[in-house]
Amino acid sequence: MARIEHIALWVDDLDALSAFYARAFGAQVGQRYVNAAKGFESCFLTFDSGARIELMSTTRLAPARHAPGVERMGLTHLAISLGSESAVDVLTARLRTEGMRVLDGPRRTGDGYYESVVLDPEGNRIEITA
Repeated sequence: MARIEHIALWVDDLDALSAFYARAFGAQVGQRYVNAAKGFESCFLTFDSGARIELMSTTRLAPARHAPGVERMGLTHLAISLGSESAVDVLTARLRTEGMRVLDGPRRTGDGYYESVVLDPEGNRIEITA
């Protein structure tokens, strides 16, 4: 049976993004991996469901930058389910109070999702779903 093992994000600040996902979604932050010879560092965030995100930084590559929240071809957002509409409402309000950019919602979408759309500290689109 195929399943997505993890997704990976190039980031500028491993510590800030790790802290955001831990605080907002309860992710467990794994040990940092450093390969100084390749100018590479990473850490895995693990969620209670088993889903994982790998955060990566580099000093040798120049990943293409996009404006925060831009819609683009390819991977364009992550959806993280909290299990209830009230949890979506509470987290969205908390993130808004903390100064995070909320792009939409909470609302019910045409395809039946209850969600809000926020940007993480580095401008990645996150759908917070019920």
